Amino acid sequence: MNSARHTPIIDRLPKVRGKLREGASLAKVTWFQVGGPADVMFRPADADDLAQFLRDKPNEIPITVIGVGSNLLVRDGGLRGVVVRLGRPFTDISIHGDEIHAGAGALDGNVALAAQEAGLAGLEFLSGIPGTIGGALRMNAGAYGRDIHDVLIRAEAIDSHGQIHDLAVNEMGLTYRHCDIPDDWIFTKAVFRASADDKAEIARRMTEIGEARNASQPVRAKTGGSTFANPTPKRAWEVIDAAGCRGLTIGGAQISPQHCNFMINLGNASAADLENLGDEVRRRVRAHSGIDLRWEIRRIGERLGQSIVGKDA
Repeated sequence: MNSARHTPIIDRLPKVRGKLREGASLAKVTWFQVGGPADVMFRPADADDLAQFLRDKPNEIPITVIGVGSNLLVRDGGLRGVVVRLGRPFTDISIHGDEIHAGAGALDGNVALAAQEAGLAGLEFLSGIPGTIGGALRMNAGAYGRDIHDVLIRAEAIDSHGQIHDLAVNEMGLTYRHCDIPDDWIFTKAVFRASADDKAEIARRMTEIGEARNASQPVRAKTGGSTFANPTPKRAWEVIDAAGCRGLTIGGAQISPQHCNFMINLGNASAADLENLGDEVRRRVRAHSGIDLRWEIRRIGERLGQSIVGKDA
């Protein structure tokens, strides 16, 4: 008999300087506010603590990384293994000439604000993207005509064996909402290039982005950002609307009447409600226009009563 299978995961993990927490709620740290717990949550003290943990942990224990949960749907059965959440030690932002250095845990909006306060332009679009720099790197996030690829110089990531890699932007395979870096690598920092401009003019552009976002998106709802990637050359909301899905509701989940590429937790939704709603939208769009929408929201974890870890469909 393999006794390791019957030993709690937390007792099989290496000692760390950060914090390990068993049975951590994930619904409390995602914007949808749904989903089951993590077996263990790890908040590393710094990059060295994270690297050492990855080097020493048992290979069979899976690792999942989450940021602020703004574009994430955790299924109702929760997550097996260890969830890594990069906290305050990974939120530093500093200015070096025309470069902005940011930890992977820094909020996108805070990076945009730091650039503006330094009189550096080009990162205003980040003020319209909810989430962290790590998540933005992972999906080559973008908004208002720009994306991470346009401004990134290099990034640092730690692989599943604890090796630290310095990655130039042309090594990362960044395309529309996609990054080629292996899923089990964890981004820890990034360096962006900007250009000098008038602070007031940068602030004006950021204000315009904020006003446009508030006017067009359900920013005060329990939502999760754009649900589907835009199917070039059309926009996701257009094909969803054309298929009659605006306001479509399943259980406690609804397609936003304000912007129909956003799903909303009306207050009592389960993760299954939200995922089923998204899948129904994909089915209706496919039947109406022949377009296969690709999930932009990251769906992870197990369905209740199942042990299936989700992949994009």
